[in-house]
Amino acid sequence: MQLGINLGYWGAGMDGDNLAVAQEADRLGYSVCWAAEAYGSDAATVLTWVAAQTERIDVGSAIFQIPARQPAMTAMTAATLDSLSGGRFRLGIGVSGPQVSEGWYGVKFDKPLARTREYVEIVRKAMTRERLSYDGEHWTLPLPGGPGKPLKLTVHPEREHIPLYIAAIGPKNLEQTGEIADGALLIFPSAEHLEDTAIRHLRAGREKAGKTLEGFDIVPTVPLAFGEDKDVTTLADTFRPYTALYVGGMGSRQQNFYNKLAQRMGFEAAAAEIQDKYLAGDKEGAAAAIPHDLIDKTTLLGSVDRIADRMKEYAAAGVTTLTLSPAGWTLEERIAALRAGTEALERAGLA
Repeated sequence: MQLGINLGYWGAGMDGDNLAVAQEADRLGYSVCWAAEAYGSDAATVLTWVAAQTERIDVGSAIFQIPARQPAMTAMTAATLDSLSGGRFRLGIGVSGPQVSEGWYGVKFDKPLARTREYVEIVRKAMTRERLSYDGEHWTLPLPGGPGKPLKLTVHPEREHIPLYIAAIGPKNLEQTGEIADGALLIFPSAEHLEDTAIRHLRAGREKAGKTLEGFDIVPTVPLAFGEDKDVTTLADTFRPYTALYVGGMGSRQQNFYNKLAQRMGFEAAAAEIQDKYLAGDKEGAAAAIPHDLIDKTTLLGSVDRIADRMKEYAAAGVTTLTLSPAGWTLEERIAALRAGTEALERAGLA
């Protein structure tokens, strides 16, 4: 099992620290550094900045939002980043959510599976550097009856095949991801529930495509708080606002994928209470309603030995790249957590 690092969003006044974390991850031998985007910093600019100041670590988009870019632009960006980084780019995409898609980009959040499938087909076709034409439900290239003509990508990526990942949560999206992608980006992963909540659906998709999970990259992001085992409860409390935001406030009451995931892990009553309080404006009450067990199962908390034991569980569940999101109020604390992750991987015998 390999390790990755997720830098999250930029522009919050800690960009220098984020770069230092990426450079330390590069030095420690982490395999990939991911950057996110929502409606603040864009991932492409951040990844270019990181790639220019690291040497070996891959850089990956987690995610480029499908409603933000036409598929041909995503192919252009992927090819450019792969070329500039010397073949170190991983393309992660996802549909985002209805609030961001419709509120920020003005793109209707409908038929996300069909849109994703067409998007992947166009991106992959564009990156073959063949002349691009496509006749689908959501995209038609070139537009009929106009001056457009099939064009081909002029940039040569470093590699013939740039790995493509899809952020997936729901069963149908996971199955399609297994069918059409090279890897899956997961969130709120519980090793105990991973087979039922994700991997069996990915496996079904791979089988539909006549493939197995061999070579398919399963990449959950796991928050990490390093400290003493006696302080695990306090460490878990660090992630209460984060968990409350996703389980309680992401999307709408009808379309909150993270809330549904918590339900599938057996936290139905808690998920409902968290959402009710969060949507009513009681964010502190929502955070307080989160069961400690939900946080503990979906994060890495405590000493190197405790983290190592949890890493073994993730590896046994089928995780191939464990992406860490190290917590800390200072750069030194985040670096210490990053180093603890490397030590834990070695102690678990997974390096």
